[in-house]
Amino acid sequence: MQVVGVEAELREEFDRWQRRETAVLKVLPYPLLAVSVVLTLLQSLWDAPVHLPEALGLAALLTAWVLWFHTFHPESHGNGRLMALYYTGLVALTACLVLLTPWFGFFAFIGYVHAFQYLKGRWRYAGVAVTSAVSSVSYIGGSDNITADEWWKWPAVSVLTTVMATAGFYADVMSDRRNQGQKRALGELRKANAELETALAENVRLHAELLVRAREAGVLDERQRMAREIHDTLAQGLAGILTQLQAAEQAPGEPAVSRRHMANAMDLARESLTEARRTMHAVAPSALAQSLLPDAIGDVAKRWSEVHRVEAVLTTTGDARPMHTDVEVALLRTAQEALANVAKHARAGRVALTLSYMEDLVTLDVLDDGVGFLPGTKRAGGSLDGGFGLAGMRQRVQRLAGRLDVESEPGGGTAITVTVPAIPAGSTS
Repeated sequence: MQVVGVEAELREEFDRWQRRETAVLKVLPYPLLAVSVVLTLLQSLWDAPVHLPEALGLAALLTAWVLWFHTFHPESHGNGRLMALYYTGLVALTACLVLLTPWFGFFAFIGYVHAFQYLKGRWRYAGVAVTSAVSSVSYIGGSDNITADEWWKWPAVSVLTTVMATAGFYADVMSDRRNQGQKRALGELRKANAELETALAENVRLHAELLVRAREAGVLDERQRMAREIHDTLAQGLAGILTQLQAAEQAPGEPAVSRRHMANAMDLARESLTEARRTMHAVAPSALAQSLLPDAIGDVAKRWSEVHRVEAVLTTTGDARPMHTDVEVALLRTAQEALANVAKHARAGRVALTLSYMEDLVTLDVLDDGVGFLPGTKRAGGSLDGGFGLAGMRQRVQRLAGRLDVESEPGGGTAITVTVPAIPAGSTS
């Protein structure tokens, strides 16, 4: 996902910046200390009063102190006591050097930086105040200038330096908090994106599983429908033929009666053959492989009209476009089943079919002007709402998250409306 890529890039950039900042802060004490030592040596060359051996010894000790901390405790940010010990030693050694020679005021600046880096909460501001007091000694020219007459200069400069340093330090703290907030936000975004990816993967898996189950259920429904079709048409027709042939066989001395039974058997055979062809056509919607859904339903309606001598007209509205195979099969089967129910029960003179394509839905309306019925009452076959056909249609569309509505009344015809999601062709959901 693009959002995940942007989040990873931002986090990587933040980590790189933080690593560079940490590296600079670790190296910074050494050049500052080197500058202070060089200036002290230059002062001694000018024959200025300076405690050179003591200053160089303390500078070496200070270098060892900083090096020890950064070398043997590189990941000590979680150890507050160790960091406080390091900072206390740093400031104490710096104060001794500044008292010896004011040139080490350059190095005293590191106290502000390390207070921000290694101290937490209010201790940071205490470190700023102590560092300002140490630095102020160098600002007034060294400890020799703190005399009985001008002693007030050092506390005055210390207070002024503390106020200014605290203001700048506060700005740095706020910036650090914003950076930490951004880091936490990036972490939360990363977690949310990971959860989203997991949810999407799970959703894809569930969609695939649902589609497999829907297809399996569709196969089972089709088998049940075919079983009902064979029972209601072919099996009954064959039983009738057998009955007529047996009756003809039992009347050998009555040619007229025998011919009548044979003629009835032939008529039943023709009707059964017609029903067999219709049933076989309904097994697999080969029409959908050769044409669009409106054309396939139109052909079904035309053939049904020719067989049953009842006018059936299809009207298509909206943008007719290819739909997912399960959607088109469900609508075609619904049209076939609805027309079959009209032929069996309605005694209608006209049937109107309307196929409507909308942005998110596809609907099929089947309206006849037949005898109608009372929805919710039991009919032949022991089921509600018009027998097995409507129940099978309802199960089929419900597996596609669709719905089937029936409106009917005795003498007022029947209207069946099927609504299914407009899943485009090629979609896996």
